[in-house]
Amino acid sequence: MKNTSKYLGNEEKYIMKVLNSENWSSTEGSWTGKLEREFAKKFESKHGIAFNSGTSTMHSALEALGIGPGDEVISPALSVIMNTSTTIHANAVPVYADILPDKFTIDPEDIERKITKRTKAIMIVSVYGLPCEMDEIMAISNKYGIPIIEDNAECFLSRYKGKMVGTFGDFASYSFENSKHLSCGEGGMIITSNTDLARKCRKSGGHGFKNLQADEGRVKADLDVFQNPNYKRHDEIGWNYRLSEFLSAIALAQLERIDELVNLRKASAKIFLDAIEGCDYLVPQFTPSYSDNSYWALGIKYEGKEKIGVSWEDFRRQYMMRGGDGIYGAWSVPYLEPVMSERTFAKRLPSVYKNVSYKKGLCPVAEEIQSKLMVFKTNYRNLDLAREKANSLKQTIEYFDREHLKNQDADSWDNAMWG
Repeated sequence: MKNTSKYLGNEEKYIMKVLNSENWSSTEGSWTGKLEREFAKKFESKHGIAFNSGTSTMHSALEALGIGPGDEVISPALSVIMNTSTTIHANAVPVYADILPDKFTIDPEDIERKITKRTKAIMIVSVYGLPCEMDEIMAISNKYGIPIIEDNAECFLSRYKGKMVGTFGDFASYSFENSKHLSCGEGGMIITSNTDLARKCRKSGGHGFKNLQADEGRVKADLDVFQNPNYKRHDEIGWNYRLSEFLSAIALAQLERIDELVNLRKASAKIFLDAIEGCDYLVPQFTPSYSDNSYWALGIKYEGKEKIGVSWEDFRRQYMMRGGDGIYGAWSVPYLEPVMSERTFAKRLPSVYKNVSYKKGLCPVAEEIQSKLMVFKTNYRNLDLAREKANSLKQTIEYFDREHLKNQDADSWDNAMWG
């Protein structure tokens, strides 16, 4: 059997080079800069700025756009909490748009319904690897002059109508967290072709150093000037969101193999899709012909409760009994998390949030689908293992088909006997 390790390329070699260089910080070394340039090139953008997470990327993007107290940021109701938390970090108000019932991505029509005079950004999410409906979204952006942040944490190298996802909006954010297509444990990247926004974003994530540039994350200055006690370094507020040279080296090694890593996810998803073919109560995320799904995971809407009388939990239990490695539920819609529904967030800035509250029913499509979603992993480094787990899924379907048939036969017998 092939080595199933995630790290099959130059990760160890590059880490040792960083270790021996003694330049471990991105402010002094060269690995982070190389990663940024190579990532931007691969993803068909002008600038890349590396970050320590795919959350700090989005916070810095909002800061670069000048989002502030009382501004509204629209994001999808089916997403992780990070789109919400970064909006609140910018002292802005999260506004939620509902989702498309077949694709699970943000509904462009609901985006437009939620726009007010206070809307200052739209944050879209390519859920599970599927691009959003970019034609409609960009038409809304252009109509109202509202910038777009593409959250592509789960979507690497996908295309929408032939164009690279991540090159539509003002910014695109990527995550290098452990489960992602490209991983260095924790990390992230912002890409943009707007040089002014790239410079602002880099300064936001680099302590607000005044001499940081769009394509330069190292703090450069003449040594006599830099060491002078009268030298002033900061002209903006910023955070330390920089990515270390060690993590950049790992990410660069992964980037060298990104096509292979993405294709492995697609192949794993195809194996699972083949296993559920013909099963009418496992409904996979719909991928239209003009979109390319990179399948960070395989999202499936479970309708077994209605169609065969089997709960989500019971189906998962039987799958695991047959060797499956778990089914993940979708994260709760963000506004129903206690931090939002109980208004804990409002303590951060009462003057802005005093009249802001969220209740169940706000985005009914997202709420219904979230409760039914089954999320199957695709990050198998060996397709034999994917086939093994997909076979477990197929056996589970066959088991419930037999049980359902027995129940139908019993019902037919009862009806025949007792009318």
